Amino acid sequence: MTTKPTRIALAGFGAWGQMHARAIANIDDAEIVSVFCHSERSEQAAAEHLPAAERFSDYHAMLENGGFNVVDVTVPNDVHAQYAIAALERDSHVFLEKPLGITLEQCDAVIAANQCSTGLVALNHELRVSHQWRAVRERIAAGDIGDVRYQHLSLYRHAFRQGSGGWRYDPARVGSWILEELVHFFDLVTWYATENGKPARVTAYGNGTKGNLTDNFATVLEWDDGAVAVLSQCLSGFEHHTLLEIGGTDGGLRTWWSGALDRTMHPDFELKLKRGTAEVETIEIPKSGEVFELEENLRAAFAGFHEGRSILSPAEARIAVEICLAAEESFRRGKPIALTS
Repeated sequence: MTTKPTRIALAGFGAWGQMHARAIANIDDAEIVSVFCHSERSEQAAAEHLPAAERFSDYHAMLENGGFNVVDVTVPNDVHAQYAIAALERDSHVFLEKPLGITLEQCDAVIAANQCSTGLVALNHELRVSHQWRAVRERIAAGDIGDVRYQHLSLYRHAFRQGSGGWRYDPARVGSWILEELVHFFDLVTWYATENGKPARVTAYGNGTKGNLTDNFATVLEWDDGAVAVLSQCLSGFEHHTLLEIGGTDGGLRTWWSGALDRTMHPDFELKLKRGTAEVETIEIPKSGEVFELEENLRAAFAGFHEGRSILSPAEARIAVEICLAAEESFRRGKPIALTS
């Protein structure tokens, strides 16, 4: 629940922007008052689904018009940073889709703009609020499995949707398919390994390359304390299946999620925990999936803005982008890449 009305300028009304709009409609005291539409098709969709909102074909004209206290950015990856900075320069809060940027220079520019603004930025790494994926961090933080020593996280799914104008298949706009989805999982494994510190190096492998975009990608993250994480993303599969296995010094966790699509309303999922020598137990999860988690993250972000805090700042989100870019460099150069301390 928010403490006062949240008036939202929605930047982008493609498929995911429309998902944002549906989620916002379920949040008390939140209202979309204006929407930037980058195409005739999205303008028609906004006219149908958000008839009370003012529509703009120019993002900066929407900002000039004002009347909002949050800008929700759902445009393609290459302009995330640019749109966030423009909103921050007007001291608006920003709810920003991942990735923070497609280069570290873009990330740092958002961080600098954030420091000069009274507005706050919250990144949408929605898995952090998930009943399923957040529960893993809670069990680790509680000491249920001891120290994290090993993580294995895999994504097996159908090919990406093209996106409006085919932007997900344009390296200049998407950045990479690592930044498009694997960035979520780099964020998770580093969050789960908070007590281990920042990873020291990354080694990457892949195949099925189309230009600068790679269908099948595998990485190994190493920490200076000897902990390791193995992550893989297969985009030449079917449906949408995610598996996480964690081994600790005194137990382990295993969880998985499966659905016909990533946005399914009726997925299958499970989380199991083993503490020391105790029997394996199943942790009850009420619901899980990005459809639900988007709404939860928006609600949490809006409440945070009203309280003067960010649920996930750009400085925190930068780490996952740094790892993605280092993994891409490792793949290109065929050797491990050290991460900055």
